[in-house]
Amino acid sequence: MVIVSPVCPFTIDSPVMRHRWERLTFLHWAFDPADVQRLLPPTLQVDALEGRAWVGLVPFFMRVAAPGGQRVPHGVPWVSTFCETNVRTYVVDQEGRRGIWFFSLDAARLSAVVTARTTYRLPYFWSAMRLREGPGTIRYDCLRRWPGPPAASRIGIRIGEPYAGGDLTERDHFLTARWVLFSAAGARVRFARAQHRPWPLYRATVEVAADDLVAAAGLPPPGGEPLVHYSPGVDVRIGRPERYGEGAG
Repeated sequence: MVIVSPVCPFTIDSPVMRHRWERLTFLHWAFDPADVQRLLPPTLQVDALEGRAWVGLVPFFMRVAAPGGQRVPHGVPWVSTFCETNVRTYVVDQEGRRGIWFFSLDAARLSAVVTARTTYRLPYFWSAMRLREGPGTIRYDCLRRWPGPPAASRIGIRIGEPYAGGDLTERDHFLTARWVLFSAAGARVRFARAQHRPWPLYRATVEVAADDLVAAAGLPPPGGEPLVHYSPGVDVRIGRPERYGEGAG
């Protein structure tokens, strides 16, 4: 039984932002749930699979448009295009809502970092970042600038064949198909919704993996080879931040 649907269960009719998340790699490691739970707000619980918590390192390229789909004008804080990398885990709130908890999000545009930290209360960091592509390969480099102590990540993958729909397992969907993100302002947890079509996923293998971002989040260094998925991308409709007791955004 698939416990996380690969199809978004809602629509966002009035998005506050439209994104395109592209050239995206999911790398996931299994963790002891206790090591992850201690870093979460008390109202969120680890969403475990196979008795393990899962932590993802997800580098990609971001394109941002205004709510109506137009490109964001120059000078608007969430402007144009930039690289991003997030460290995340999967959680369940007290209403049974599944989603993502971000330990960190590194982005290459300072204005986007400041806006996301103040508007969505997400732990963004300003970083020097680069994405390089070769025949069947892609490499992501990240060096954190502000705030906090330095941390870096260098990831390189080789992209394989696309998954056919019947090849994807419950675990594949569990690690990629998430429609809600949680954040906290002090003791108050909020959430926002993200709507997009199912991920087009490809097999991939790691060629380079040197990462400090997971450990910088307060987690033990990941052990073993990660599970890897690659996606050329999806168009995303982002809802406004919501407080508990409100309707859909």
